[in-house]
Amino acid sequence: MAGLVVSGTQVSYIGQDCREIPEHLGRDCGHFAKRLDLSFNLLRSLEGLSAFESLEELILDNNLLGNDLVLPGLPRLHTLTLNKNQITDLECLLDHLAEVTPALEYLSLLGNVACPNELISLEKDEEDYKRYRCFVLHKLPNLKFLDARKVTKQEREEALVRGAFMKVVKPKASSDSIATSPECQYTPLPSASRELTSHRGVLGKCRYIYYGKNSEGNRFIRDDQL
Repeated sequence: MAGLVVSGTQVSYIGQDCREIPEHLGRDCGHFAKRLDLSFNLLRSLEGLSAFESLEELILDNNLLGNDLVLPGLPRLHTLTLNKNQITDLECLLDHLAEVTPALEYLSLLGNVACPNELISLEKDEEDYKRYRCFVLHKLPNLKFLDARKVTKQEREEALVRGAFMKVVKPKASSDSIATSPECQYTPLPSASRELTSHRGVLGKCRYIYYGKNSEGNRFIRDDQL
């Protein structure tokens, strides 16, 4: 089969632009393969991987795998690389791996949005990456290597203490937020006090909090009230 390379128990099917794992690949190689390299394809699904029950290493770099990634139970798998895919939901992935790959010791997620570093966004820094490592080790405490870096004793200890709190949660939009129409000029004053002839006191919520610094209160006084 064109593109297939077999060396002992190692099977490579690289750069074939396949969108799914070919059925004949599992039929011909699944019973003996311990290392499978499917990098540089167009995989969106891992259906068919269940034929490779004895896998110890799985290379899936540079594919199109996303948050719906599903692995079969692979009890012997100790190495998994998913670099440069389309994974954004870190917790969902880690929960799945904890369930189906109990022997996992080496995991690499570089190049995914779920792995916050400068490969993905210049807005991310080393502190973001440290928090990510702490959370991953909390979920997968048996890892010895994460991405290109060995897990240290200090990281493991920190994950035990703080890992559960390192999850990054995207803030939800407030239901109280009101979209401002470009035709409607915003004013911090309540609507009942906008009539120039009205001098009654009015209570209402505004977007600003007055702390008494640098004469902030002046912005709430209209010219006709000076």
